[in-house]
Amino acid sequence: MPINLPANSKMLNQDFIFGVATAAFQIEGAAQSDNRLPSIWDTFCATPGKVKGMDNGDIACDHYHLWEQDIQLIKQLEVDAYRLSIAWPRVMDKEGKANQAGLDFYRRLLKKLKDEGLTVFVTLYHWDLPQHLEDKGGWLNRETAYQFTKYADLVTKELGEWVDSWATFNEPFCAAILGYELGIHAPGLNKPEYGRQAAHHILLAHGLALPIIRKNAPKSQVGIVLNMNRSYAASEKTEDQFACLVRETLDNQFFIEPLMKGQYPQLLKTVAPQYLPTVLPGDMDIISQPIDFLGMNFYTCNHNAFDADNLFKNVKNHRSVEYTDIGWEIAPHAFAELLVNLHKQYTLPPIYITENGAACADQLIDGDVNDEQRIRYLEGHLNAVHQAIENGVDIRGYFAWSLMDNFEWAEGYSKRFGLTYVDYQTQKRTIKRSGYEYRDFLNSRKG
Repeated sequence: MPINLPANSKMLNQDFIFGVATAAFQIEGAAQSDNRLPSIWDTFCATPGKVKGMDNGDIACDHYHLWEQDIQLIKQLEVDAYRLSIAWPRVMDKEGKANQAGLDFYRRLLKKLKDEGLTVFVTLYHWDLPQHLEDKGGWLNRETAYQFTKYADLVTKELGEWVDSWATFNEPFCAAILGYELGIHAPGLNKPEYGRQAAHHILLAHGLALPIIRKNAPKSQVGIVLNMNRSYAASEKTEDQFACLVRETLDNQFFIEPLMKGQYPQLLKTVAPQYLPTVLPGDMDIISQPIDFLGMNFYTCNHNAFDADNLFKNVKNHRSVEYTDIGWEIAPHAFAELLVNLHKQYTLPPIYITENGAACADQLIDGDVNDEQRIRYLEGHLNAVHQAIENGVDIRGYFAWSLMDNFEWAEGYSKRFGLTYVDYQTQKRTIKRSGYEYRDFLNSRKG
């Protein structure tokens, strides 16, 4: 089944970018190689009961050694662009000095990507905080925001000439709320006040780094990547509508409003002041500096009923809907609605869809992975992006998550999101049918 868009879609124009995405900890492996320091995810993986199957990132997809093969894989998919992240623990020592071996790895990788004609999007922070900084409080410690600026300075100076687009952070919601408020991601802390304070320091670090990145890489775009789910009320009852509003405010508006308006949602002052972080004078001006683009990651939606203790609780859709292998509802209509709503709420910079994809119960049979659900997922969500553009949203590109199956955080290796199947025993890569359909769709665009 081919992936199709309407013939008049602006996404078929040559200047719309299509790519694939990965993240360092999820694919690189080589956890002890070339003076790489431990990260909070190494520690979390080693803590019993935190990651499914006690899986870890020690080997992952061994991209650290197989990177040249993986670039050829990217080329086989015939995409325009590749989005990757830099591992902070790989490029700096505990004193904040450069680790040349780590920088050399990225230098070789980025240079080759550019030689192959790819547009390169780099994320500075995709969750792998050096453990020695977590030992001093991690993102609960305001000082970590200033340590991040030193890291951003080093990396953008050393690698800036091969990078077209820099994102400071990937998904502050996940790094802060899953890591410090709910405890299901590293470092595994769980207090509401922790999550929101960590989030504030991450947003502060973003703002502090912007002028540094612009100075070091004046030809590159600079932005940040947020993840959002569309929130729905479980019913027409007033209390469920309220629950939905609270969820939307805490999950989505809490992260975009500081960036766009220099404030946290005013609603929280009245309804849930415990979710407001400590903010020092001048912080919001730093956080709300203009950005060149906003990255948006989207996977699913949620449904919310009122809960007297927590204001909202997650409930299943009462309609019969399709779910992915990770249990997430497939809801492309929600993607279009989310983008259009944000466009109405804010004066947004250009948007890139920096992650979108599905975990499917993939099986390699006779050298083939027939992941028909993922193909339908991609087509549905690409058409949702088309709908958003038709409704006035300025979207410039789309990245499928992910180039290949990889370490899926707390799920370990149990869930597969890749357009390419990875046999973790042999490290053999096999492009799935979704990968070929994505490639054929891109080729049809080229006419």
